[in-house]
Amino acid sequence: MEGYFKVPDILIQTMAQIVGAKNVITGHEEMASYTGDESPTSKPHYPDIVVKPGDTAEVAAVLALANQNKIAVTPRGAGTGISGGAVPIKGGIVLSMERMNRILEIDADNFVVVTQPGVRLMDLCQAVEAEGLYYPLYPGEKSAFIGGNVATNAGGMRAVRYGVTRSFVLGLEAVLSTGQIVRTGGKYVKCSTGYDLTQLLIGSEGTLAVITEVILKLSTPPGMREVLWVPFTSLQQAIKTVPQILKTGVPVIGLEFLEKDIIDMIEQYLERKIPFSENPAFLLVILEGATSDEVYESANRISEVCTTNGAVDVYIPTGEHAKRELLEAREKMFPAIRRYDPIEVVDAVVPRSRIADFVSHVKGISIRYKISITAPGHAGDGNVHLHLMGKGIAPDEWESKVPEMMNEIYSAAVAMGGTISGEHGIGYEKKKYLHIAMDEHKIDLMRRVKAAFDPNCILNPGKVFDL
Repeated sequence: MEGYFKVPDILIQTMAQIVGAKNVITGHEEMASYTGDESPTSKPHYPDIVVKPGDTAEVAAVLALANQNKIAVTPRGAGTGISGGAVPIKGGIVLSMERMNRILEIDADNFVVVTQPGVRLMDLCQAVEAEGLYYPLYPGEKSAFIGGNVATNAGGMRAVRYGVTRSFVLGLEAVLSTGQIVRTGGKYVKCSTGYDLTQLLIGSEGTLAVITEVILKLSTPPGMREVLWVPFTSLQQAIKTVPQILKTGVPVIGLEFLEKDIIDMIEQYLERKIPFSENPAFLLVILEGATSDEVYESANRISEVCTTNGAVDVYIPTGEHAKRELLEAREKMFPAIRRYDPIEVVDAVVPRSRIADFVSHVKGISIRYKISITAPGHAGDGNVHLHLMGKGIAPDEWESKVPEMMNEIYSAAVAMGGTISGEHGIGYEKKKYLHIAMDEHKIDLMRRVKAAFDPNCILNPGKVFDL
């Protein structure tokens, strides 16, 4: 805990007065669920105290006390991240946003929703859809908090058409480490007034401020959605079909690629068969349109492209249940893979035209190190989700080889014009590789931005880069 102080008993009592005694946790067993996130290699780190504020004023009061006493504060959402961003590696305070879980306003006239950070993604989507509106982003983890989505600039399967979280955040309320409350942006879509602090806070992983309110842009829901499941005889063949699909101009909202080994794991996890699962590789294509005729025409155009490029078949499920099952198969990919510990996760991103080259290079690394790597990903936006699989590998061999492999993988992504994380963030787990994507001058510039927002460096210390 070098450089930071433990939370003394007197401050524990003061924080209990601020948020209510029942919203403070100090017991070792009770704090266990706040010591890590979903990172497969993350080790538990215990804070001194878990504090659960109920509103912005309480957040401000807790941060002001922590800043005055140089106590580390780790903001925490649902803990669904997989880069160690919510792990309290410096002890101190875990500031859990779970009580700040209200949707404050759905403004149908301005197509916005105003929400606290602890609202679950699934609940926000249901609430706005009940009002005839639509929040298009879907990172895949339905239980994630909106605040966490903003803090990591989450993406997901629909990014090929809709972009990522920053495309939908119009404004924020946030609290600086000193306890100062700031508001950025608003219920408007154009702004050319000074620096865009909203965009700076998005993706900052809790290192600059604690987000306490979010204004999100909404749209109208699509009339129809269709899903295509396309088997291929090789992953390279599937990936090389992607640019041809995108060139059709068809409104594709999601375009995923998967391999048979992953499908086998998902089938075991879900205990049901997936169509055409005997094939080596697959594309999952998600379409939207205003009418059934429009979607039907789009599906036919994509089917023609896939068939021309060597697809074994094109499966279009009939009925909403069959569509839901296919989408669920993709959504359950990570928990299915997670059962095969040890694993290491990579979410590198490259230009879409280099996906095939990148995956081929990664497969070569896998063969050379004799450690298997699965390679699913968001084909439509170049985000490749690699999983290094250590089943059957001796622990000492795994520990020695994986860092070398990760360095090679990230270096290849950067060399191809990409970077080391497309949507998971850097957190604690990936910060040792940040130098591959950014030179020291750029990292130092980020340190200076950090110092301007958080002079005592109490907010999520040890994350993204070392101070």
